[in-house]
Amino acid sequence: MLPQLLTYLLTYIKYQDQIIRTLLTLLIGKSMFDKPSERPPVNKPYRKLQVDDLPIIETPEKLNYKLLLQEYLEAKGKPLKPVKRHSKSTTSIPSSMKCPKCGAPSEYLYANNGAKGQYRCKVCSCLFSDKNRYLKEAILKCPHCSKTLEKIKERKDFDIFKCKNNDCSYYQKKLNGLSKKETQQFKEDPQAFKMRYIFRQFRFDYQPLAKKSPKKPKVDLSRLYVSPHTLGLILTYHVNYGLSARKTAAIMKDIHGVSISHQSILNYENSVALTVKPYVDHYPYELSDQFCGDETYIRVNGRWHYLFFFFDAVKKVILSYPVSPNRDTLSAIKAIDEVLHKLRETPQDLTFVVDGNPIYLLAQHFFAQQDISFDVKQVIGLTNEDPVSKEYRPFKQIVERLNRTFKGNYRSTHGFGSEQGSVSYVTLFVAYFNFLRPHAKLEGKVPVIIPELRDLPHMPARWAKLIELSQEYIIEQQTA
Repeated sequence: MLPQLLTYLLTYIKYQDQIIRTLLTLLIGKSMFDKPSERPPVNKPYRKLQVDDLPIIETPEKLNYKLLLQEYLEAKGKPLKPVKRHSKSTTSIPSSMKCPKCGAPSEYLYANNGAKGQYRCKVCSCLFSDKNRYLKEAILKCPHCSKTLEKIKERKDFDIFKCKNNDCSYYQKKLNGLSKKETQQFKEDPQAFKMRYIFRQFRFDYQPLAKKSPKKPKVDLSRLYVSPHTLGLILTYHVNYGLSARKTAAIMKDIHGVSISHQSILNYENSVALTVKPYVDHYPYELSDQFCGDETYIRVNGRWHYLFFFFDAVKKVILSYPVSPNRDTLSAIKAIDEVLHKLRETPQDLTFVVDGNPIYLLAQHFFAQQDISFDVKQVIGLTNEDPVSKEYRPFKQIVERLNRTFKGNYRSTHGFGSEQGSVSYVTLFVAYFNFLRPHAKLEGKVPVIIPELRDLPHMPARWAKLIELSQEYIIEQQTA
């Protein structure tokens, strides 16, 4: 009965479709029964993000009109009189208006061009308009033609300024470098070309290389009901072998006879992560000058988040691992900032190898505004279509292998229930990867050899000792 009903419904739907097409043909005057012509898809590549040099930044001079009036009195022997208004003048100056440069009140201001809104200060000769009478903290100018930049767009985290001077050497060089075909395309679609100088001024409040105060764990590890060895066993199963909290609890019950809930394991995970994080982040690593970074997806509270890994390609040490709900410039800045924290001094030829995501170029520009310089090499796509991708492809493959290693441990969790849980698990994975996990490329040695862990008999003991060293580090920092 059901197959016959489905057949009837499909036939009826096709009949309705023919009626609709017939009515549309009568209304529009064009047959709706013709098959649409098959057109090849339009391959229109996106314009690659280009980051220009920093602009010329001029800070306007702020003056004090009272000091200027005193200087005038001493130089001329008489005070500078306020502006004398003509009784028949149609231009009035608001009593609240002040000179943006020296702060002179309205008595010393006069209209410079009648009623058109331009004013001049009698004290400092500053020329300004009614719509823009507040002096900016800084004036941005094009480094190629010294013309003031104009703000054209406001993005989420930054404002975009452009040089609109047609005589700018930057614009003229770009214009003269176009071929005949590109010139015609530029006339038809000017947005496809970057022809003018552009500067991005970031608005978010973030101080690079600023120290962060460690959070206090919810569970005091010194008051746990389980022994250090049992805690080491839990971390070995949960972190080293990537078992979920429920499977770890089942193994502890079935094999070791220790009854513990999966929620207690998650609580232990959070407390251990907060304890070892300062030790992991501030350990005096011996680093190379070859760093690579990439982001990968993780599930947090039912939504996709992004884990940013930055990695020493030679020493096999994870240097940065922030988790962010957004794949944006601020997240890239925080990831790179964690790497800079671990460098004793910034090398002159510091280079980061990343993918083609433009957020890393914007992060590079942000740090350049903070007088922190480094180079960014972008490996784009899966094939080596440019010399940079061909040269630095091995670095990209190294960090992708790191992502696969993490995903092998993360997969059993099926995502995290909270952002705190994701950060805790990633922190423990980094501690395990840097201090406890042997690496094949290092001849079976761990990336960072800690003498206190070297001769311990098994992994639970190493976890317990690592926690002890982390606690000692926190006490040293608090008493220093």
